[in-house]
Amino acid sequence: MQSMTTTRTSDIGATLQQIAELTASGCQIVRVACPTQDDADALPAIARKSRIPVIADIHFQPKYVFAAIEAGCAAVRVNPGNIKQFDDKVKEIARAAGDHGTPIRIGVNAGSLDRRLLRKYGRATPEALVESALWEASLFEEHGFRDIKISVKHNDPVVMIEAYRQLAESCDYPLHLGVTEAGPAFQGTVKSAVAFGALLSRGIGDTIRVSLSAPPAEEVKVGIQILESLGLRQRRLEIVSCPSCGRAQVDVYKLAEEVTAGLDGMEVPLRVAVMGAWSTARGRPVKPTSELPRATARARSSSRARSSRPSPSRRSWRPSSRRP
Repeated sequence: MQSMTTTRTSDIGATLQQIAELTASGCQIVRVACPTQDDADALPAIARKSRIPVIADIHFQPKYVFAAIEAGCAAVRVNPGNIKQFDDKVKEIARAAGDHGTPIRIGVNAGSLDRRLLRKYGRATPEALVESALWEASLFEEHGFRDIKISVKHNDPVVMIEAYRQLAESCDYPLHLGVTEAGPAFQGTVKSAVAFGALLSRGIGDTIRVSLSAPPAEEVKVGIQILESLGLRQRRLEIVSCPSCGRAQVDVYKLAEEVTAGLDGMEVPLRVAVMGAWSTARGRPVKPTSELPRATARARSSSRARSSRPSPSRRSWRPSSRRP
């Protein structure tokens, strides 16, 4: 579960504060931008003090790749499409990264695809994205460096899904999933859920980042919900509520909102059903209740009691593909 800071990386205090907030929200890997020398100079302190692995995001200037490696970053993300003469620097980067044990993520992006591939394919097709990624990986392989992760991001979920499907068939490198430029919170959430669900359910993907035009903590929140929905992360609080319809005996929307607010902050695994319609199971109406505070107290007490007892073994869902 990855996100990215929105601060100026050169502002070490603000960046570390945001990393701490992301960590508290469930983020497991954080990426920081490094477009200037001041940002590069701040990387050693940030990498040393962060509680979660820090990935340096490098654009345009290959010299910052070496600075990030020297700074002790957990990994470096490079975008070959917008780093001038990147291919000529691969040998040096491979040597430096190998010496320090630093993984490299080859981040191919539809918006900055190499012009040669755009001329060949006409646009950023799945085939173009995959060819770009595999070409760059092959350059590192020529120098004996294989500590690589790959991403092939596109703003269209259909293109993105097909690109990752082809990539998974062509190599066995770890894959970082993302729908780039996914848009505002609602739109981006839907696009990311569709794309990630299609791929993760097939066992394709090792890390994810939900890209939203929203605070980074919202990206983490959405990402965690996607993983929990697929059974790839232990479920925490889940509200099961019926939709609004003509059979409803109460305002289900309002009741679900009140229950959600009442249980805010509860982290233990708990599924709460909010039903306000005629019961289809027993053919009788569900009795409405307004005892939300009392019900909330009972739920908290019950969940504490359950959490103090050993939980029964539970079979966890795993995709059938080769990737765990």
